[in-house]
Amino acid sequence: MNPVSQRLLNQQLICPQFDSPHDVVAWMGAMQGQEYKMMRWAVGMRTKRPSAEAFGKDYNSGRIVRAHLFRTTWQLVAGEDFRWMLELCRNSALRGLAGWMHQNNISIPQAEQESIQQIFHDLLSEHHSALKTDFATALLDRGITIDDHRLSYHIRLAEYSGLLCSGDLHPQKPSYALASFKLPKVPPISTEEALVKLARTYFRSHGPATLEDFVWWCGLNIGDCRKGMDAIRHELIQERWKGLPFYRHQDSRTRGFRSGTVTLLPPYDEYLIGYKSRHLAVHPDHMHRTHSGNGIFWPVILQDGEAVGNWSASGGKVQTALFPTESIVNEASLLSQIEAYKRFLQR
Repeated sequence: MNPVSQRLLNQQLICPQFDSPHDVVAWMGAMQGQEYKMMRWAVGMRTKRPSAEAFGKDYNSGRIVRAHLFRTTWQLVAGEDFRWMLELCRNSALRGLAGWMHQNNISIPQAEQESIQQIFHDLLSEHHSALKTDFATALLDRGITIDDHRLSYHIRLAEYSGLLCSGDLHPQKPSYALASFKLPKVPPISTEEALVKLARTYFRSHGPATLEDFVWWCGLNIGDCRKGMDAIRHELIQERWKGLPFYRHQDSRTRGFRSGTVTLLPPYDEYLIGYKSRHLAVHPDHMHRTHSGNGIFWPVILQDGEAVGNWSASGGKVQTALFPTESIVNEASLLSQIEAYKRFLQR
């Protein structure tokens, strides 16, 4: 088993299978969307013909949604998956949010929460999409003054209540819309069905991976994660690698790897953040160059699935910086990736 090459294939980083950004996000289940601008490349690079315009169309139509879900962090999910995923992670997300509020000495009574959310609802019923500053203005118009930090918590609570989801794609800042207006109407599913769907999606798109990786990715308790895996045990293929049990779905890919492939990963990409351990992709000497100890992930250059440097883009120019002792063996592949990124922005 070569877990690195199989992850590249199943994460659509080599020989992508999908044409539309929506289909990529649906395949991946949930994709980290921390960086509002670079999340577009994270999705686009996994399509056959990367296009920023195509991403914008799927995003604005509600086929792709950005919201705080698993691990109480920003993620991209398919519009049809948003509601069952929210139901699955809501309790753990609210507990995490309550902890942050307690640390910041913020308490929001239920009555205040309901009145603020009614104002959000009224504003978005008229305008369909709004920025955080629009919420602040609407509150001021009603004589309500709250600081920016408290407003952020109100927006997050409105997300977890199912009121808000992402609005239209803005060049710089996240916007919000009513989930009832933006998202497709789909029948609810049971918790058991949701756990099965989540486990199947993860090991199909992220495998080979361990149970611990799955627990980390979704932020659910290990018991629920085991339930999901046990229900699809007949669909999972287990292989041991360096003494550890790895799982992949029977529908995942194992063939098609192309050696010498260079990839420009955006910050917070699923290839690194989708696993508890990143040792398969990053040498211990380079860990501090790929992510910090407090959860910040930087753009990374991969060569055959292993981190060899960092990159940045500004003003239409791409700059690269290789790690000490590392080199690019396929300069043509690197140049091809740079040009693909530039074309993505132009489309």
